[in-house]
Amino acid sequence: MSFRSPLILLALLALPMLVALYRRAQLRRRVEAAAFATAALEPSVAPRRPGWRRHLPMAAALLALAALVVAAAKPQRTVAVPVEHASVMLATDVSGSMTATDVRPSRLAAAKEAAHRFVRGVPTRIGIGVLAFNKTATVLQSPTRDHATVQAAIDGMRPSGGTATGDAILAATRTLRSAVSGGTRRPPSAIVLLSDGKSDLGSDPIAAARAARRLRIPVYTVALGTAHGTITVPRPGGGVQTKTVPPDPAALARIASESGGKSFTAATAAGLKDVYDRLGSQISHRKAKRQVTAAFAGGALAFLLLGAAMSLRWFGRLI
Repeated sequence: MSFRSPLILLALLALPMLVALYRRAQLRRRVEAAAFATAALEPSVAPRRPGWRRHLPMAAALLALAALVVAAAKPQRTVAVPVEHASVMLATDVSGSMTATDVRPSRLAAAKEAAHRFVRGVPTRIGIGVLAFNKTATVLQSPTRDHATVQAAIDGMRPSGGTATGDAILAATRTLRSAVSGGTRRPPSAIVLLSDGKSDLGSDPIAAARAARRLRIPVYTVALGTAHGTITVPRPGGGVQTKTVPPDPAALARIASESGGKSFTAATAAGLKDVYDRLGSQISHRKAKRQVTAAFAGGALAFLLLGAAMSLRWFGRLI
């Protein structure tokens, strides 16, 4: 909860003064009553005394006043609202390590299925692009609202080669910068980057992430795989050998942090689907402040009516 005019809340400091004045008036009333009749005669003069009910109408009035002061300060709360337009680049690592089967049926197959799920869950007002990267970064589909085309581009990804994460971020950023929606103003943009290993080629990914941040394009990273993932590669002298290909969540987390995004990890296909579901919800909504003045003003009116009703019912007068 925040306030557009917080200084108005200083008026709440007057409430303790009003309580003190009310208490003083009640003490004076007791003194006047004692002067009119002795303590022994009070039960005969006033056999039915209101007791604690006497103070309830005034308490309701004070609560109403407090609610009115808060309403005047224009309270507002942060809510998630759907974005009208946005562009997202799905940058997926298609290096040779994505053939590892520690994530069933393989890392790339699980990534493609999660990407399909992401596209199905994102509203059609969100433009989605597809980028595959290994030793180079290739834009398979520029951001579009034709999600069927996006699905086809995802299906076209094939694994091979090394990992140029920095080049992928730079290519995705260039593509998003050129995206427009209904004019010349670029819509809110984000990159969802999935990788399973360290960047071993191309541009510095940290510098690329900082460049994306300057353009207000956050990078949400997903580290896929387990520490025990392996692939088979050819030996220099012939034959094949088994190579361990663990993910690098620390490097991806730093990329996300430097760009203003968030990082996630997934060690299973189900976990990856959950991550993409969360990403879809985050990207298709933005945080916005909404005033809740009416709620406090309505509460003030309710307290006033309650106080007046209690006073009329018990004492035959308004507060």
